Amino acid sequence: MKWSELSIHTKNEAVEAISNILHEAGASGVVIEDSAEFAKPREDQYGEIYALNEADFPKDGVIVKAYLSESSFLNETVEEIKAAITNLTTFNIDIGENVVSIVEVNEEDWATAWKQYYHPVKISERFTIVPTWEEYVPVSTDELIIELDPGMAFGTGTHPTTVMCLQGLEKVVKEGDTVIDIGTGSGVLSIGAALLGAKSVHALDLDEVAVRSAQENIALNKVDDKVSVFHGNLLDTVKEPADVVVANILAEIIMSFTDDAFSVVKPGGLYVTSGIIGAKRDDVKAALEASGFVIEEVLLMEDWVAIIARRPQ
Repeated sequence: MKWSELSIHTKNEAVEAISNILHEAGASGVVIEDSAEFAKPREDQYGEIYALNEADFPKDGVIVKAYLSESSFLNETVEEIKAAITNLTTFNIDIGENVVSIVEVNEEDWATAWKQYYHPVKISERFTIVPTWEEYVPVSTDELIIELDPGMAFGTGTHPTTVMCLQGLEKVVKEGDTVIDIGTGSGVLSIGAALLGAKSVHALDLDEVAVRSAQENIALNKVDDKVSVFHGNLLDTVKEPADVVVANILAEIIMSFTDDAFSVVKPGGLYVTSGIIGAKRDDVKAALEASGFVIEEVLLMEDWVAIIARRPQ
C-alpha cells in the first residue's frame, strides 16, 4: 500500500496542536523530530539507553510527520491541513517556518521501524511505561507498570506533558479517589490513576479514534473495571464532581473552561493540568486563580509546564 508522508517544519509550541490537526485529518501516524532532542543531555539514573542519529533530526525547530493513505482526495486534505495550521496563529501559537513537504513512501518503510526507538522508560518514582512488544522485569515491588501499544496514531506516553501529569497524579491520587481525565488520548493517565488506587475514573475524548485506543489500552492494563471511556467534548459527559481532575491539553483550551473545571473538582480536590508551553504558564495560572483555584505546585520539564491546583474547601 502506498502512503504519503507529510512533513511540517514548525516550532515546539505548535507540535501538539498540529498533531491534533493531522489526527483529525485522518493521519495514520505522527512522528515528531525535535532538533533539541539530539543535543539534550541525558540522565542515566533510570538505566535508559539512547542511540540517536543526528541525521534523524532537523537543524532547528521541530518536524512533525504524518502518514496519509493515497486517494483522489489527498490534495484537498493537504490543503485543509495547511489552512488549519496557518489558523493556529490566531491563537497566538508560534508555528515557525511552517514549511510543508510531501513524499510517497511504502507501508513497510515506516509501519514498524519506529518501534526500535521505543523501550521501557521509568518516568517517575513508581511509574514505568512499557511497550507491549518488550519484555520487562519490575525493579522494585511497588513499581507500577503501564503497558502501551500506541500504534502510529498516538504518543508513547513519554512526552514531557504526559510525564508531568503522571508525576502529578502520583503526588495527589489516594486510595478510593474518583478521577476525571479530560482529553484522555491513549488512556495513559486514566490507567495511571487506576493503578494508584482510584476507585473510578471517568475518561473522555472528542476524538473517536482516541476513545477506541484508550479502551484497548485500558483493557490491556486490566483496569477496565475502574475506568470508563466516553466520547465527548471537554466536560459534556461528566455528571458529578471528582476528587482529582486531570487534563493534558492545549493551554488555550485549559484557559477556556477554568470555571467549568472548578465546578467538577470537589471542595478540597485537586486539578492537575499540562499541555502548557512555558510562555503560557503565567496566563494559565492567572486563569485558574480567577476561577477560584489555589496553585499548589508548578512542575517544569524542558519547555513545558504542569500545574497542580486545589479547589478550596
